[in-house]
Amino acid sequence: MPLVPTGQVVAAGPVCAFNVITLEHAEAIVAGAEAAGRPVVLQVSENAVRFHRRLAPVAAATRAVAANATVDVALHLDHVVSADLWRQAPEHGFGSVMIDASRLPYQENVAATRAAAEFAHAHGLWVEAELGTVGGKDGEPPIDPHAPGARTEPAEAASYVAQTGVDALAVAVGSTHAMTVRSAALDHDLIERLRATIAVPLVLHGSSGVPDEELRRAVAGGIGKVNIGTALNVALTGSVRRTLDVHPEMVDPRRWLAPAREAMAECVAHFCRVVSGDAAAGADSGLASTGAVP
Repeated sequence: MPLVPTGQVVAAGPVCAFNVITLEHAEAIVAGAEAAGRPVVLQVSENAVRFHRRLAPVAAATRAVAANATVDVALHLDHVVSADLWRQAPEHGFGSVMIDASRLPYQENVAATRAAAEFAHAHGLWVEAELGTVGGKDGEPPIDPHAPGARTEPAEAASYVAQTGVDALAVAVGSTHAMTVRSAALDHDLIERLRATIAVPLVLHGSSGVPDEELRRAVAGGIGKVNIGTALNVALTGSVRRTLDVHPEMVDPRRWLAPAREAMAECVAHFCRVVSGDAAAGADSGLASTGAVP
């Protein structure tokens, strides 16, 4: 199927967006979305681009997998700090980009994001940005998502969206990146206040650490895009460890990557069902509501 613009997928949401690191990630994400019968966003972060040393190969592979999907798929360039990178998004088939200036002081964040959004919109890209402190990226020490100043403040967020012209806003409401335990408690009152104040879709980062029922409530309260990355990495790594523990003689990576890819696909299908409100998402998925991400 042809790629679908990210804005269109999010508008029809809620939708899950999963991070692609390897070809197996992309294949698993599409397989899981197809199993759940749900659209999906494949997103490549600046960290993943750094791992591959350049954007072109991972973008081409991800785009090829997406083009053969039987569900709607959008491509998103995620957590981009470098202007050189977000300027490459249009030529590599991405329908959207997340401009991450969240570490800058507020006025510098506004200026940098506004400039990036102007370029992106001129090239037909949907633009996401972040306001608040989600934390947990790039090996930074964990933050207390409940600490004063960590949360996204509705009035400031409304002003930020108006000044920058972004199409979606990632908000800090109690989740943290890179969580391997699903114990995050979200501020649902804040989500509802943000939804009532801001006209653009709200995005939840760090969703791997959020229990199923919390995700359901967040979506019902106004979250439109749910970002998931760590859960797939835990599923992949856990599967590889189990396989090699039983078969330490294995040297052909296909033999341990195949079950790992399947584990990621099952994880994707589960999250897609939870976020879409599908009653088929249940305990038999292997994903506990709390505790370690499988």
